[in-house]
Formats: sequence, structure tokens, C-alpha cells
Amino acid sequence: MSLLEVIKNKHAHLARLANQNGALGEISVLSAMSNWIPRPKGPALQVLLTSLRNSGISIKSSSFDAIALPHGCELDFLDSVAVAQSLPFMQFIEIKSASQPRVKPGFSGFFFALTESEISAADQLGARHKVALYNKVTEELLLTSVPEIIARAKSSTWQLSVQI
Repeated sequence: MSLLEVIKNKHAHLARLANQNGALGEISVLSAMSNWIPRPKGPALQVLLTSLRNSGISIKSSSFDAIALPHGCELDFLDSVAVAQSLPFMQFIEIKSASQPRVKPGFSGFFFALTESEISAADQLGARHKVALYNKVTEELLLTSVPEIIARAKSSTWQLSVQI
């Protein structure tokens, strides 16, 4: 195996590991919160996004990881009428997880990115959009919002991500 192939394989392994670690954080938070459900997939997600658009809110599916429903509420996301009626009671949750030892109680030292989609969803949904910060080491969970995060930020670095 050439040195270039070793490097490519290492990059692929690290990318897989990063995705798995983020997903493990989401799974941990979802299992701890009884009224949170993972973001719907496939046709159920399309029903949800269409219902949101019909209500004047146009967000990307990547702008949230979970939905908090009122306790005891079960919802068939393929039922467009039920979804539309339930929209005002849904809270859209973006989950950011940390496993670095530098992250202190209260999430001081936690470095993460907020995407344009997440910021747009927070702006459109207002109080119905939350960010769950989760420390996988200490199991600390903080439910906050994009405006609260920006107000609390010690520094921010803006970047442009492109795909060609």
C-alpha cells in the first residue's frame, strides 16, 4: 500500500469516526429525553417540511436533529393534517455533543459550529428552536438557543463552506 493510500484510508476512517461520535451523542440525548424523537426520515420528513412551508416556515432538514413533543403525545408524521395541527406544539432541537476534556461545566471551552441552516431555522422558529449542548463525558445537558449561544460566545470565526 502506498503512503498516499494510507493517508486516504486514515482520512476516511477519521471521517467515519467523527460521524459516529456525533451520532452517539445524539442517541445518548434522545434516550435521556422521553418526549424527544429523532428527526423523521423519508416521506415522513417531507410531510413535516411541507407542513412547515405551508405555515410560512422554510427550513432545511439538516437544521434540527430531534423534535420535542408534548409529554404523552404520539404523532404519525405521515398524517399531514395531524402534523399541521401539531406544529405549534413542536420544538425543534439541534444537538451538539462534546467529548473533549477541555469542556468545563456549563460548557465553557466548547468549540462547535452553527450552520447557516441552523441559524435560519432558529430565526424562523423563534422559541420553538432549541440547541441541546451535551457533554458525553459528564452527561451534562444544557438546553439553550442560538441567540443565547451567540450572546455567550467568547469568540467566533465565520467561514464559508463550498462544494464545487
